[in-house]
Formats: sequence, C-alpha cells, structure tokens
Amino acid sequence: MWRRLSAGKGAFNELNSYELVATEEEDSTNENHRLLTNGYRRQAATGNNFYSGRATDDNNSLISSSVGDANQNHYYSRFRKKREDSVEDDGESTRAAEGDSWNQQPNNSRKMLRRSSERDASRISSIDNPNYCSVNMAMSVDDVTDVTRTQPDNRRASSPYNVMSTADDVHKGSEGSGCLRALVKFFRCTCFCCIWFGKLCFGNADLSDREITIGQSMIGKFPPNVIKNQKYNIITFIPLVLFQQFKFFLNLYFLVMACSQFFPDIQIGYWYTYWGPLIFVLTVTLIREAIDDVRRRRRDREINCQKYTKISKGELTYIPSSSIKVGDMILVEKDQRVPADMVLLRTSDRSGRCFVRTDQLDGETDWKLRLPILQDYENDAELFSLAHRFVIYAEKPQMDIHSFIGTLTKRTISEEEECAEEIGISVENTMWANTVLAAGNAVGLVVYTGRETRSVMNNSTPRSKTGLIDLEINNLTKILFVAVVALAFLMICLKGFEGPWPRYMFRFVLLFSYIIPISLRVNMDMAKSFYAWYIQQDETIAGTVARSTTIPEDLGRISYLLTDKTGTLTQNEMIFKRLVLATSQADSPDDVRERLNQGLRLDPLGEDSVQRVTEITRVTEAIKSLAVCHNVTPVYEASEAGDEELDYGIEREATYQASSPDEIALVKYAKEVGLSLVRRDQSHMILKSFSVGVALEYQILQVFPFTSEAKRMGIIVKEKSSDDIIFYVKGADVVMRNIVRYNDWLDEACGNMAREGLRTLVVAKKVMSQSEYDEFEKRYNAAKSSKTDRAAQVYKAMCTVENHMDLLCVTGVEDTLQKDVKVTLETLRNAGIKIWMLTGDKLETATCIAKSSKLVSTQQEIYTVKEINDRTQAFSELNNFRKKADTAMVIKGESLEICLKFFEKEFMELACSSPVVIVCRCSPTQKARMVELVQKTTGKRTAAIGDGGNDVAMIQSADVGIGIEGKEGRQASLAADFSILQFSFVATLLLVHGRYSYKRSASLAQFVMHRGLIITVMQAVFSSIFYFSSVALYQGFLMIGYATVYTMLPVFALVLDKDVREEDLLRLPELYAELGRGRSLTLKTFFLWVMISVYQGGILMYGALILFRDEFIHIVSISFTALIFTELIMVALTIRNMHKLMIVAEVISFLIYVASLVVFRNYFDSDFILSFNFMWKVAVITLMSCAPIFLLKYIRQVCAPPNYAKLN
Repeated sequence: MWRRLSAGKGAFNELNSYELVATEEEDSTNENHRLLTNGYRRQAATGNNFYSGRATDDNNSLISSSVGDANQNHYYSRFRKKREDSVEDDGESTRAAEGDSWNQQPNNSRKMLRRSSERDASRISSIDNPNYCSVNMAMSVDDVTDVTRTQPDNRRASSPYNVMSTADDVHKGSEGSGCLRALVKFFRCTCFCCIWFGKLCFGNADLSDREITIGQSMIGKFPPNVIKNQKYNIITFIPLVLFQQFKFFLNLYFLVMACSQFFPDIQIGYWYTYWGPLIFVLTVTLIREAIDDVRRRRRDREINCQKYTKISKGELTYIPSSSIKVGDMILVEKDQRVPADMVLLRTSDRSGRCFVRTDQLDGETDWKLRLPILQDYENDAELFSLAHRFVIYAEKPQMDIHSFIGTLTKRTISEEEECAEEIGISVENTMWANTVLAAGNAVGLVVYTGRETRSVMNNSTPRSKTGLIDLEINNLTKILFVAVVALAFLMICLKGFEGPWPRYMFRFVLLFSYIIPISLRVNMDMAKSFYAWYIQQDETIAGTVARSTTIPEDLGRISYLLTDKTGTLTQNEMIFKRLVLATSQADSPDDVRERLNQGLRLDPLGEDSVQRVTEITRVTEAIKSLAVCHNVTPVYEASEAGDEELDYGIEREATYQASSPDEIALVKYAKEVGLSLVRRDQSHMILKSFSVGVALEYQILQVFPFTSEAKRMGIIVKEKSSDDIIFYVKGADVVMRNIVRYNDWLDEACGNMAREGLRTLVVAKKVMSQSEYDEFEKRYNAAKSSKTDRAAQVYKAMCTVENHMDLLCVTGVEDTLQKDVKVTLETLRNAGIKIWMLTGDKLETATCIAKSSKLVSTQQEIYTVKEINDRTQAFSELNNFRKKADTAMVIKGESLEICLKFFEKEFMELACSSPVVIVCRCSPTQKARMVELVQKTTGKRTAAIGDGGNDVAMIQSADVGIGIEGKEGRQASLAADFSILQFSFVATLLLVHGRYSYKRSASLAQFVMHRGLIITVMQAVFSSIFYFSSVALYQGFLMIGYATVYTMLPVFALVLDKDVREEDLLRLPELYAELGRGRSLTLKTFFLWVMISVYQGGILMYGALILFRDEFIHIVSISFTALIFTELIMVALTIRNMHKLMIVAEVISFLIYVASLVVFRNYFDSDFILSFNFMWKVAVITLMSCAPIFLLKYIRQVCAPPNYAKLN
C-alpha cells in the first residue's frame, strides 16, 4: 500500500521521505476513502512501524505486520518495563518520550507521502475533490499551518492539502505561531469569561458526534483532556474574590463608609478606624480562598500529570493525562484511573471480562462489568493493518452515564472487493473518565476528553443553600441600617437644618455605622466551621461528615423529614426468604436441594423428563432460572482454582460481583440449594452441582440489563447439552404480568409476600427455535446499530419475543431494618417532626415496612388511596381522606401525579395535615417534587435522607440533605450536606447538634449586634450632650480593638455553650419542638437586646459624664473601660453552662485590655487610671449597667423558667 522511496540518517534519527502519486479516478461515494485519508495523515506522522519494533537497517524497509504478533503476556510485560524506564526520566518532555520522527525532523526533511499505486490514489483523492490531479507535495509544518488556517473545521475540510502531523499541530494551526500562541494561552487562563462561564474563548466548538479510525489521529477541535477545578489565577484572584464579597450589602456598606474617609469634609477620626476592620475581614476571606484554590490546583495538577501508556504504530509512549487526545489508544492498568471517556477494545483477561469501579462517578460501590469490542484481535498489528479499517462512531457528548450510542464498522479492503461489517456499541463497552479499573489491564480508544467527558458534564453546581438563621440575620441587618439613617436624621432635626446639613447627616451616618457590626459575618462563618468540626468529632455518630458548613443551624429547625426506604430504613442486605411455584411454596433449602438433585439426575434428552410436569421439574427449572438469569460474575483470587479445577474439581469460594444485591441473593440461594455459578465470561456460563457431579454449560447469546424504565432484565442462552435456546426474564410483577401467560396465582403470591415485607421478583422463560432466534437477532442487532432513536427500536424488537412466556416462580427476599430504626422514628415523631416515606417499592411492601418500623404508630389508622385515573376519582378520594383524623396516607406514584395535576393545593394541604405520608412506586423526579411542594405549602424547613442515586434529586432539593453511605454506594452521601453511616444517627444530628448550632448562633448573632448597638448609643448620647456635634467619641485603635482583641474571644466563646446535656436532649425530644418556632432569634428577642443596649449605653455614657471632673480624656478612660468590662460580664451572664475555655477567653481579654491601658498613653491618662478615683467610678458605672440585667434574669429563672431549665 505504501512505498518508501528514499531514506537517510540525520540528527533526529530517521529522516523519511515519501512520494504520493494521485490519479483522476473518481469514487466519491465510497465512505472508506475519507477514512483512508486519515490513515494517510497518520502515516505521515509516525511512519509504518508497529509498536513491537522499529526499522533499524540502512534501507529502512517496511516492518512486516508479523512483527507485531507477540505473545500477549510478553506484550504487557514490555509495557511495564518500558514504563519503568520512562519514569526514571521525568525531566524529558513528552514529545521526546514519544520519539515521534515527524515532530523531531527539521522542516526540510518532513516530506509528504507519495502515492504508491493508482488505485490507492483514487481512493484518497476522490474524498473531497474529484478533480484532484497529480501533485508532488513537499510542505513544511508552517505550510500546513497556513493551509489549515483557511479551514475552520478540519473534520469537514474540502482540500486534499489539509494534512496535519499530530493533534498538537491542529492547535498550533488554529492559534498561530510564536508570540500569538503564547498570548492565546495566557488569555485562555486569565479571561473573565473562562472563570464565570467555564468555557474557553477560543475554539469552543459545539458538541458533535464523531467517527474515529483506530490507529489514526483525529483532526478537529476537541477540548484538551485537562481537569481544571481552580476558580482563580494570579490575575483574577483578587478582583473576583473582592467582587464576591462586595456583592453582599453588608460589605458594600462598609466599603462605602471606608471610602468616605478619603474626603476631608466628611472624615471622622483616623481612616484606619474604618479601613482596619474591613481589611481584616477581607484578609481572612482572601487567605481562606487562596488556601482552598491552591489545594484545588494541586489536586488538578496531580491528576493532569498522571502518566499513561499510549499505543501507536511501532511505539509505546508515556504521556501525561493532559496530553491525551481523541483517537488515542490508551493502556489502563489495574487500580489506575481512567483518564478520559473510552471505548473498551481489549482486556488482558482472555475471557474478555473487565471490571471498573464507578464510585467516583455515580457513587455506587459495586464493580461494573465491561465488555471489549475487539477481544478477538490479540495484538495491535491486526488493529493497525492496512488490510482493514476499524471505524468507531460515537454520539455527541451526553450527560447520561447509563447510556451510549455508538457503532463499530470493520471495513475490509482487498483488490477484489471491499466489505463492511457494523455492530452496535452500548454503555457496556465503555469506560468513563474517573472510573477505576478494578482488575487486569485494558486497552481503550479515547472518544471524549476534557469538558466533553461524562464526569465533567455531570459536575453541575448544586443550588446554593442559605440557612434560615442567615436570612433572619439579614432582615435584622436591614432594620439596623434603617435605624442608622433614622438616628442620623433625628440628630439633624434636633440640630436644625442649617448650613451644609447633608454633609453633617452623612457624618452622623458614619459615626453610627458601628450599629451594623462588620465582624458579624466573620463570627458567623467561624462558628459554622466550628459546628461542622464538632459534629465530625462526635464519637456517638462516628463517620459522620459535614460536607456543607453553611446550614448547620437548620438541623435544629426541621419540621418535615422525607426518607427513602430501601437502604435507609432498611439495611439493603437481601436475604432469600420465599420461593413460590405454580402449585406450592418451596419448603426448606434441604427439601429444595433434594428435589433439585433428583431433577439434575434425569436425562435432559429423555422425552419423559422434558414433557412431564412434576414438582421436581418445576423446582429444577426454577433454580436453573435463578442461577442463569442475572448479571452476576464470580471473582476468584489469583491463587484460586484454575480452569480445569473450576470445571471438574472441588468447589472453591467465589466472590460475587453485581450491580444489584437482589441478584446476588438469588445466586447465593441457588448455590445454597446445590447449583453453583462457577464461571462466567462474555460468551459462556458454567453452573455446577458438586453434590451430583453435573456441570451445565450455557452459551450466552444476548444479555438485556436491568433498567429503571423497563423494571426487568433478561438473558438468552443456549444450553450446550441440548442445544435449546432459552430466553429467561425476571422483573417486577407490574411489568411481568403483561409478559407471562395467563395464570391465577401470580397476583396472590406477590400480594402475600409484599404483606410480609418481602421484595418480590417474577421469573419466566421461553424456549425459542433457532429460526425464531435468528430472526430476533437480526432485528435486535439492527436496532442496536441504529444511530437515531435506538431505544425505541430496541424496545420494539424486544416486544416481539417478550410475550407468552412461561411463569416459573416468584421469589421473595427480605431487607431487614437498620439498627435502632424503631427507636429513632419514635424519637423524631415526639420531637414534632413529620416523617414521609418516599419509595419506589410496592404498596404492600411499603405499608408493611411502615408498620414494622413504627413509622405508623399503633394508634394511627392507615388510609390507602385507591387507584386514581381521572379528576373525578381524585376529588372523591381527597374528600374521603378529609373526613379522617390522625390517619396516615398511603398513595401510589401514578395516583399522586393525577392528584397533583388537578388538585395540587388541596392535596398538599391534606397531606401536610396528616401525621405520616407514604408514597410508593415513587420516581426520583417525584421525590424531589414532593420536597419542593412541602416547602412551598408550609414554608417550613425540610430534610431529606437517602442512600442511592435515585435519592440525589430529593436530597439536593431539601433545605438539609442527609446521605447514607450504604450498599448502593456513595452517590447520595457525596451529594448531601451531611453524610452518616446509619439512619439512627439522624436523631443525634438533629436533636443534639441541630439544637446546639441554632441556639449558639442565635446568641452569638444577637450579642454581636448588641456590641455594636451599645457603642452607637454612647456615641449618640455624647453627640447630643455636646450640641449635636459630629465628633467621634473614641478614636483610632480603640474602635478597632473594641470589636476584635478586647471582646472577640469572649463573644466567640458563646459557641461552646450548652443549655442541656446531650443525653437529656435525646431522652426528652419534646425540647426540639420549641426550636421549630424559632423563638431564639425573633423580632421580640432582637428588640429586647435593643432595649438592653439603649439602657446600658445610656448608663455608661451619662455615668462617665457625671463622674468626670477635669479633662475630656477622663471621659474616654472611664466610659471605655466600663464598656469593656460590661461586655465581659454580659458574656458571663448569657452563658448557661460555663466551659473552661470560656474562662480562659475572659481572662485573656481582661489582661489584654489592662495592658493596653498602660501602653496606649495617647488614649488614657496613666496617672489617672492608676488612681483609686478611676477604679471606683468604673466599678460603679459597670455595676449600674449590669446589675439590673442580672436581677431581671434571675427573677425570670425563678418565676417562669424555660423548659430546658427545669431539667437542671
């Protein structure tokens, strides 16, 4: 096909030149022509060498394809050895490691290919230009760049000159050269639109499908395979952080106040009294953001620099993850992260099995089986052979990680004819980025990179949740702002509207601006972080993780808890309990084993054993179906039995891997009664009865995985001994009853087991003739290969065989309740929390679990909403339920949809008035919608708890999302605000930590506001006494130190306060009900603190004015000292349970202030403060400001103590 005409040696290894000869032959209808052009481009880039060797002779003859026929074990051992050599040389660039002769040659030696045969010339030239004449191309890379620059889309280029060496040159061609490329790279990293919209300014092509030829570089604009989670860079860091901070009214308000100090007419004191606190707050924020972003950058760099083995013609190279491009063949080793979305080509396991761990993608911890599409090709020489081309079509990038539409086309090229064979590619043939290869090695073809990968496309930013207490504090802040303006206007009214009164008013606003504490947000953020740390340190709920630090106080305000059932209230550990046949219920496992052994001893080819319908035959067929119809794979350790031992030797212990615990329970039951699954690969399955010594071998013809839409799975197998083709299906009763033949026992059996709380599966089979299967296979493969509307066509093909099936059995598995579920639900109900159960399970099962878990108390009735099909029935059912009192509602998802469609408001009012609501057959979308409707109807805080991927939408919609790390994986846990290990931890999380967080934040917020109010009142009194002058009472460091070093530690120590012991909160959950009304932070409590601040501020200021004699500095000394001591005493009076750290904070603050009295002589008269006169005046004023408050608090404690105080 290709002929090398001349060669020589140079500074960069081999300098190869090629000659391309073209003819005018037209054959533009041949699709393979375009694919050959891609091969032509790749040949120019790498030569015609296979990975197994290079041409080293002087003649540079072509390497024969037979060189690549190495043993596969040697093939992988060479990978490891070459990788070890590569790791030693980290300093060399990737290009040098690749040894790409095209890139290493100087321009004058980079010759283009010349055609070696007129037939091949026509195949290439006629792709885009049928009139293409013979051309002798000798172009440098710069020439190629110039040509490419004129063609915006290289994948649709219409010129034969569109020749690029590698994907790197594509980017070079699109961005220009030298300085221009440097500028483009710089602005890609710095432009604001990249930060805000997460997109590149240059080359941001629309998502599109693609065709990839194995062994050839892709020409086109595809995103780089770079993970970038950092939010800022060195240029955008400060502007963006400041923008994020000043979009809040509070910070913007203080920025305006600080900036006003640059204008002499309205300047009040020293500029740093306003800029100091603001700079402190911003500095803390900048440091926190910088640390977080540096950590993100380091994580990104670690991932982007991970080394991977790239397979190309004639070489193995080691490239970082960031250099991987669409069309690359990548070797992924065991326990290695998959760097990009790939189609699986081959695995090192000869059976064709490949397992990946997807917990970082979908949260599920079980291993997923993946199947290669080119396992029959044992070496890469066959993949790169010029005798055929493998072309993979991939749909445009999608978010759905559970589906994929693609095709593999094998085009065989010979001188006589050209033929194409096409097969479908599904999600079972893929390995998504950020999954981990669990066993063996695998070779994959990259189809999506960077932001087009499934994992990146699913990284949607969850809605930002704001705590209820933050909203309440924000409203109080607005009231304080109005108070500042009103107080300033009052001062102007009393002073008179004379002179430049607007300037005077603005000066008063500046003087009173401390009424809005700038340190409030800092204190609250620090408190939230402390609550999160405190929750994670609680040993009684070990393993709990607070993933969100913004809403811990909402844990104490929950009114509705919406919970999943399976894996949340139950353990999701399936135990096989029932096997119901057509005429009876199977007895103990020993009886089933005996009948199974009798059935296996029968001659399967004997006419009597086939035709007679006996109990033995029913049991045998049922157990066979359980052992065959599944997606379970046995996994053995490397030291376990070999192939022959598994076939004929003694029984070995296997670990079963499957995506569903139900399937594992059924296979384990089959093994328990004597029929073990010993081996399964891509095309075969072996069952063995070790007691009888019988091995049953099946050829797997088709597998139809379970989906939530189909609610069933199926498999078509061919039994080796009888050549019977059998189609097994198992699934939910609601879909299986329409597939099996008419019977009179299915509904009764399912209902009985559901009432016992068992999960049921219906199993059926159908024997197919060879011709019937061949016809189905043809339709099914055509549907699977379809590039449009594939799902509908596959469903249509399946409907032709999913009918008139023979019902074999109904199985029942038990999902036991989690530890302490009953006690926890009872505790939460007594705490005033209404609990709703939203599950996808059957009505009978959901009702049974609700009773056994005590979700529905023994005193409550259960009203089951009948099947609703129209508006009239919905109206009737809602009227019936309206007449009930203290009754739990049970409704199906289908009926729920109709009720919400016609009577949304009425239904939600009735449901919210019910003590318990149970929604069965509930979809993930319905779960999220119910959460939103509860919030909309009641306006109260909701919490949602679940353990599976179908609970993520509900968890993210709730005010507080709680995820359980369970059998279904970590997806719910990762998406939640709080992650726990079991349901019983919810009681401690809500009743203990929720109460503490809310009560502490309420006290902290009000005390910080009191700190600003009291000094503002003192300033107002001072100004009014001195002829309404806008002069600051305290100057310089006194104002800065007041809110920081003097009082910050004692005030923040309020987060350590405990009003009730933990054990008492769990013993008396009724205390939690009081928090739901939000009485700790209301307008009533706020105005109570305002009155306290006005009283204390007036006493402190008037007392100092009355008691001072000679100098103004004495007023400052007396009033400020009394102010600091008052704050310290008020903290002690507010605390309910003294902690040793609180005492330390009080002592440290006192000592710091005493030291400052001596140090800051500009503010204090050192002789005066050491006198007895100063001390008794401060003591009297402080006593007058605090004593009445203490007295009133004591009287209230005695006469009307709160409920929690009675416990102490």
